Amino acid sequence: MTRVAAIDCGTNSVRLLIADIAGGRDGGTLTDVERRMEIVRLGQGVDRTGRLAPEALERTFAAMRGYAALIAEHRAEKVRVVATSATRDAENRAEFVSGVVEIFGVVPEVITGDEEARLSFIGATRELAELRPARPYLVVDIGGGSTEFVLGSADVEAARSVNIGCVRMTERHLRDGDPPTPDQISGAAADIDAALAEVRESVPVDEARTLVGLAGSVTTVAGIALGLEEYDPARIHQTRITATQVHEVTRNLLHATRAERAEIGVMHPGRVDVIGAGALILDRIMREYGFGAVVVSEHDILDGIAWSLA
Repeated sequence: MTRVAAIDCGTNSVRLLIADIAGGRDGGTLTDVERRMEIVRLGQGVDRTGRLAPEALERTFAAMRGYAALIAEHRAEKVRVVATSATRDAENRAEFVSGVVEIFGVVPEVITGDEEARLSFIGATRELAELRPARPYLVVDIGGGSTEFVLGSADVEAARSVNIGCVRMTERHLRDGDPPTPDQISGAAADIDAALAEVRESVPVDEARTLVGLAGSVTTVAGIALGLEEYDPARIHQTRITATQVHEVTRNLLHATRAERAEIGVMHPGRVDVIGAGALILDRIMREYGFGAVVVSEHDILDGIAWSLA
C-alpha cells in the first residue's frame, strides 16, 4: 500500500486528497485519508489582466501551507501538485511555481487541457461500472477558467478543453450578479454555445450515452436539486439529476440576488458569486447536446492525480 498526496490548484479552488492506494491503477483501490477544499480564487482577474494577482497568490499559498502540514502529519510517500487553467494563462506563473516549490518541495505541473481532461476521466469513471450506465461516457469537468470534455468507455477516445468556466464567465459577462441582467445572461450563453460548437469539431458528443458531471458547480446544482439542507457529498455522489431539474435550478440561480444565493444551505460561500455561471454552463451543455440527465460525481481530477501516483 502506498500513501499519496494529490493537490489540484484550479482557477477557483485548491484541493487536497491524501489517500492510500493498494494495488495498481488497473485493479487497485483508493481509500481517502483526508479530502480538503478551500476556495482561493487564484484566477481572480486573469481573464482581464493575464496575470495572477498578488492577493490571489497569497490566499493560495496560505491554503497550501495548511495542506503541507497535513501531508507531513500523515507521512505521504508521494506528492503531486497540478495546476490548471488560470496558471496556464498567466504571464507571471513563475511566481506561482516558486511559491509551490518552497511549500511542498516539488515542482507543480502546469498541465495542458488534454492532460487535465485525461486525469478527470480517470478519476470520474473508475467507479461507474457499479452503476452500469450506458457507454460511452461524456465526462464534463466545469472549472473556474475552463471546462474539459472527455469521451470514452474504458479509455479516453477524444478530449477538448475550452475556456469557459464559472469564474471566467462571471468576470466576462455576469458582472451585475445581484442578479445579472438578461443581456448579460444572453451574452454568457452565446459565449458558451460558441465554445460547445468548437468541442463538436473534435469530440463526437452525439456518440455519448451517459453525461457525467464533475466539480463544484455541478455538485452544488445537484445538492440544490435534491433539496439538501446542507452539503452532503455522500448523498450527492453518483446521483442522477434530470435536465428539467438543472434548467429549473439554473433559472432560479440566475434570477436570485447575491443575498438569496448565500442563504442556500448547500452553497459554499466561495461559490455564491460564480454559481450562476457554472449552472448556466451545465444547462447549455445539456440543452445543446440533448442530454436528459447527468450523473453527478464527487470524484474527479483530484482522484485522477492520486491514481497517477499508484
